[in-house]
Amino acid sequence: MELGVGGSNPPCCTKIMSKEKNLKPSKELPLGFVDRQEKELLIRDFIISNIKEVMTKYGFQYLETPSFEYTDSIGKFLPDKERPDQGVFSFKDENKWLSLRYDLTAPLARYVAKNYLEIPKPFKRYQLGTVWRNEKPGPGRFREFLQFDADFVGTKNLQADAELCVLISEILEKSGLDKKDYTVKISSRKFTDKLFEQLKIKSKEQISTTLRALDKIDRLGWGEAKKLLGEGRKDKSGDYTKGANLNSDQIKIVEDALKSKTPDSEDVLEIIKIFQDYNFENYKFDPSVIRGLEYYTGPIFEVNLNFEVKNSKGQAIQFGSIGGGGRYDNLVSNFGSFDCPATGISVGIDRLVFALMQKKDFKIKTARPIVICVFDKNKNKEYVEIVNKLRMSNISSEIYPGEGKLKKQMEYANKIGSPAVILYGDDEIKSGKTILKNLKSGKESLIKTEDLANEIKKLL
Repeated sequence: MELGVGGSNPPCCTKIMSKEKNLKPSKELPLGFVDRQEKELLIRDFIISNIKEVMTKYGFQYLETPSFEYTDSIGKFLPDKERPDQGVFSFKDENKWLSLRYDLTAPLARYVAKNYLEIPKPFKRYQLGTVWRNEKPGPGRFREFLQFDADFVGTKNLQADAELCVLISEILEKSGLDKKDYTVKISSRKFTDKLFEQLKIKSKEQISTTLRALDKIDRLGWGEAKKLLGEGRKDKSGDYTKGANLNSDQIKIVEDALKSKTPDSEDVLEIIKIFQDYNFENYKFDPSVIRGLEYYTGPIFEVNLNFEVKNSKGQAIQFGSIGGGGRYDNLVSNFGSFDCPATGISVGIDRLVFALMQKKDFKIKTARPIVICVFDKNKNKEYVEIVNKLRMSNISSEIYPGEGKLKKQMEYANKIGSPAVILYGDDEIKSGKTILKNLKSGKESLIKTEDLANEIKKLL
């Protein structure tokens, strides 16, 4: 008799199927992605509300662009590779590569080019949106995070650059920071252009690698950044990053240039003059501010925190900037013959929240529902009458949504942090009164149903 005849399975197949049944999906997240709890999200909402208030006050328009763009539109496609995996998450749709946006600036440039004749010049827009980076994560550095951008498009006026620094400072202070807690550092790409002339390097790849290395000074320190300027660097995990291959003399030129304390470029000097008009003093000229992206053409700025930030193990870390930006006068012209100078600033909202939660004790009031305990499912109409009255009074409330006796219902109410439960059995229904139990004090009160909302508001 042949194996498998009559519906029976070969022993080997049975074993394979048995193994497949035991396979379960992982409950762990990929590195760089996190589940965000309510407190963090409410603090984030608080910051976002401050951002929207400030941006409206400064006359910016709200804009949203899609999460996906054609990969060549966001400037991350590498023609020498079959797959564009340098910093972006991508897939191929028919014959074109699509990528999750890496930032909000390149999509803005694409939007401006597409709508060039319709939009006003200058065009002032702000956006809040998730961005994705296929890079190595770290403390407060995620592969998926919420970003805020504000940009002036269609102007060379350095008033725009200065105002971006002023408005971001207002947002930070409205969100709970003092002036001593942060500094806006400014420099200019004219500084690096002059530096590359001294270094006598013209290779785009070497220039790009040098910029990325210098951009990491604030986070890694000069000693580690110096390795990236040379042959390369191996981090604590063993991952190796190829360096810019500058020789020791070139690295010394870079080191000396970074010690400069006085700005000598006209654009930075003009911005500082505008700062004085605003009485804005919370800035510092710092030639080590580089910004790793290649599209910057003029003034650049970064927002750095001046207080200690710790990782999940309680260890102090080099946190780096929470945001920055600068002038990018040629980015829109990548999409056609557009003369469209621009400047903008970005803030990583989730990085800011990560830091703020350590600096400030936010008194976030989370609304937890009053729980109406269920004694009899046939009395649902009576429970609904009470919950409707409470909700009409803007009191968070619910009829116990699960199944189980009173003990289980009380466990649920305590677990979710409910301030009180309502006990409404046959006796209470007949008397027109309810028992309100304060879960913090344990006190029970017999209250007329028409007075229930007012009594609850007293204990909230």
